Amino acid sequence: MSESLLVLVESNTTGTGRMFCERARGLGLRPIAFVRDPARYPYLDQDGVDVRQLDTTDPDALLRAARQLAGQVLGVTSSSEYFIATASRLAGQLGLPHPDPMAVTACRNKAEQRALLRHAGLPGPDFELVRSPADAVAAAERIGWPVVVKPPTGSGSVGVRLCTDPAQVSAAAAAILAADLATAGIPEQDSVLVEQYLTGPEFSVECFDRQVIGCTAKHLGPQPYFVEVGHDFPAPLDEPATAELAEAALAGLAALGLGWGPAHVELRRTPAGPRIVEVNPRLAGGMIPRLVLEATGIDLIELTVARAAGLPVEIVPSRDRTAAIRFLLAARSGTLTEVSGLELARRSPAIVEVRLTAAIGTDLRLQNSFRDRLGYLISTGEDGPAAAHDATEALAHLRLRIEPRIGPPVTKGVASQ
Repeated sequence: MSESLLVLVESNTTGTGRMFCERARGLGLRPIAFVRDPARYPYLDQDGVDVRQLDTTDPDALLRAARQLAGQVLGVTSSSEYFIATASRLAGQLGLPHPDPMAVTACRNKAEQRALLRHAGLPGPDFELVRSPADAVAAAERIGWPVVVKPPTGSGSVGVRLCTDPAQVSAAAAAILAADLATAGIPEQDSVLVEQYLTGPEFSVECFDRQVIGCTAKHLGPQPYFVEVGHDFPAPLDEPATAELAEAALAGLAALGLGWGPAHVELRRTPAGPRIVEVNPRLAGGMIPRLVLEATGIDLIELTVARAAGLPVEIVPSRDRTAAIRFLLAARSGTLTEVSGLELARRSPAIVEVRLTAAIGTDLRLQNSFRDRLGYLISTGEDGPAAAHDATEALAHLRLRIEPRIGPPVTKGVASQ
């Protein structure tokens, strides 16, 4: 009997990429990674993951590589924000389970997504798509201050900025239009999205197959950026508030033609009610799937792998707890020379993991995005506020030493959620 394979098209470099391979093996599948540069993902070599090196932006090259596996491929997916649509198209070409590639592609473009939500009658922020800094300023004047300026196709809050005057808008738009993947962490952009700023606390709704798994409370760093510095799951909300967010999230999925496999819907609870910030046709980043697993026993990564491979999927909670994560972030550029307090942070019985994701000696360049994360810690408990308190208190024990960089920065692989 031939071995069943799961093809992973590229990967994210933080969070869940490695776990996709682990879960595939746990389901009796052999993971095989289609990647352009294997060196970007050290875990592939460390874990002995089979690799096919090819141009993953070339659909024909992907199809040839998949067909060379002689019918052994049971599923195709991706843990990378930028390759979920590519994986969906390839799965469709091979006759394998997949979400609607057109729906995923449209959803990946935030301007198209906004237009589809508006067409469906779902309330959201005013927005305009523009192609120059001057046009961005004009759009902000029409929308009204403050505004959020963001890349139409981005991830992890890269390039997203709250702006309160024309100079800030012009600078933010110019930075987006000049961005490239190697230095900025987002693909090249030929346009800029200018949006009305939504007030109110931010949450996300984690879904699978149009079933709500739960709501996450999101903690953001200081403005004008939107860096996520922590999450609590489930969010400390009463049932009516949770239901209201869940209803808005499911309406968003329906309007966008989504509902196959995982989805991560970000919303704000504004004075006028829930408003969708964005819908992501993928698992949440920021280790949220790990929080869901700790709190409920539901393994969203395993479910995603199983769904892609056409295996049975059963969503059954096995525990009723809470979990929280707090991220250790760089405050400035330089060279990371020391992280202290790790053992002190681990002393709390509520802390289930403390991990550094950046090695000592790493050259840091402050990005004001998720790429500034150097590590994290996770706490669990029976009570949500207590788990959040334990995580925040443990984080306070960690101390960074970042020395001024000597010489030019070392270029490292670009992280992706």
